[in-house]
Amino acid sequence: MSEKYTSIHYHKYLQLEKILSAQDPRSALDGEAAHDEMLFIIIHQVYELWFKEIAHDLGSVIEMFRTDNVDERSISTAIARLDRIIEIQKVLVAQIRVLETMTPLDFLDFRNYLFPASGFQSHQFRMVELMLGLKSDRRITYNEAPYTDAFRGEQRKILEELEKSPSMLDLLEAWLERTPFLEFKNFHFLKAYREAVQNMLDEETRAIEESDILTEDEKKMRLQMLGDTNSYFASVLNETRHNELIEKGELRLSYQATMAALLINLYRDEPILQMPYLLISKLLEVDDLLTTWRFRHAQMVMRMLGRKTGTGGSSGHKYLRKTADEHKIFSDLHNISTLLIPRSKLPKLPTDLKKELGFYFTEANSNS
Repeated sequence: MSEKYTSIHYHKYLQLEKILSAQDPRSALDGEAAHDEMLFIIIHQVYELWFKEIAHDLGSVIEMFRTDNVDERSISTAIARLDRIIEIQKVLVAQIRVLETMTPLDFLDFRNYLFPASGFQSHQFRMVELMLGLKSDRRITYNEAPYTDAFRGEQRKILEELEKSPSMLDLLEAWLERTPFLEFKNFHFLKAYREAVQNMLDEETRAIEESDILTEDEKKMRLQMLGDTNSYFASVLNETRHNELIEKGELRLSYQATMAALLINLYRDEPILQMPYLLISKLLEVDDLLTTWRFRHAQMVMRMLGRKTGTGGSSGHKYLRKTADEHKIFSDLHNISTLLIPRSKLPKLPTDLKKELGFYFTEANSNS
């Protein structure tokens, strides 16, 4: 029998000797170890194990999207793996509550032994950020130095390679740009959508002007608000304006990709678009939970340290809170919500396009 099929003990399979002997409280160097340093070490080791799994799953999804011809059947697998990442992220956020059972005084019992170690030096977390799409040009500077300065040798080389490699955001953009339904025979989505938006705004204008309930001042205010909405739609639907915002760093996704994401969101009920919509939704949730984790981490640091400087030399809470506000990756997908209109106002799809987006069976097929 092959060695790989011989029996193996639970302890050996999980290599528990390595794992359970990897907790070495530094406070023990001066005699008796601070009790809560064990919790601190284990929590962060568990974080690193979860980061490893996130990078493992995310890397597989990235591989699926590297080709110019993504196998649509693989999208369900990608969604399942992103869903797992989301559940892991929820655990990461929940773990902060466990760490918060340690009081600030408990932490001070061993904090001095941690210098200059810092969570900023988590190589796997930086990998996950890069894989998602948080590259150097979008990152807040840490101590006015490149974040890669915290790493050496092979670790730094891996991060530099990821900086140059297509991220999940890059590959999503390329995939969206290949959406085939923006123009289908005589149906031009953007033209039809612009007309639908204008009709909706015209209807709302008439409803305000003809209202017997609103006062003249209220009508004026609502018409002014509607005018702002009109200007917003006109600005967003202008490709030149969109590209200007990309140049300023305010947007990241191309105009073509953004319009494809809009189409997918508006017609999400069509069978063929349901999986792409789920994919977009899962990536948004990954981004949201990453922000939630950053925010909770910042709040925990404020509780533990107040305004003290972090062990790695950062501004502590202030730096962490700023990353929660600014290190968002898929914001352009959130912006799509601003462009949504009611289902009742959507341009009607031509019958042949409806068939392309659905699952239709002929009588011959149903009898076979």
